[in-house]
Amino acid sequence: MPARGLKSLAELVAIVAAALFFALAIQAFAVKPYVIPSRSMAPTLRVGQRVIVDRISHHLGSDPKIGDITVFRPPAGADDDRCGIAGEGPDYYGAASHRSCSRPTGQQSDQTFVKRVVGLPGDTIAVRDGHVIRNGRLTREPFTAACGASTECNLDPITVPGGEYFLMGDNRGASNDSRYWGPVPRDWIIGKAVVTYWPPDRIGAP
Repeated sequence: MPARGLKSLAELVAIVAAALFFALAIQAFAVKPYVIPSRSMAPTLRVGQRVIVDRISHHLGSDPKIGDITVFRPPAGADDDRCGIAGEGPDYYGAASHRSCSRPTGQQSDQTFVKRVVGLPGDTIAVRDGHVIRNGRLTREPFTAACGASTECNLDPITVPGGEYFLMGDNRGASNDSRYWGPVPRDWIIGKAVVTYWPPDRIGAP
């Protein structure tokens, strides 16, 4: 191959490598797509819907805000509603007792969940008929699905520890969330869902 051809090939390889590097860097630190795995965020987000998550804001120190839809790592044991404090079990917390776990496990799961921020560090959070009462005031939540007769529709007050956040799904009668396994540490929150891009009829802010 002529020298000019080799040079062109080398430039092409370098361009592709650089593009791949920047694409991976952007996905790792700036934005990343996620697929909604369950109906816990219905009607806001459907199963299979795809969202773009802003990761860089959290890296730069921007804290989650009330109403943010976040992607995060739940506490280990979240799948079976396990409380994080030794000795606390189904008789102590969750739907049956109307009490949340006071703190999550010290270890995060390798899964990712998608929920909405309903409580900030220091807030007192209670739930009545599926609606959040934050610091004694009923929160306006027109985006939620009715809770129905589910026992998890009511939760006695819990104070969110410093540096942690209380997260709940919009589908209040069918969401595995902080009502069971407690608040989530700030470091476990990956980022905020800023736009949905699939399916086409759902494109826009979530």
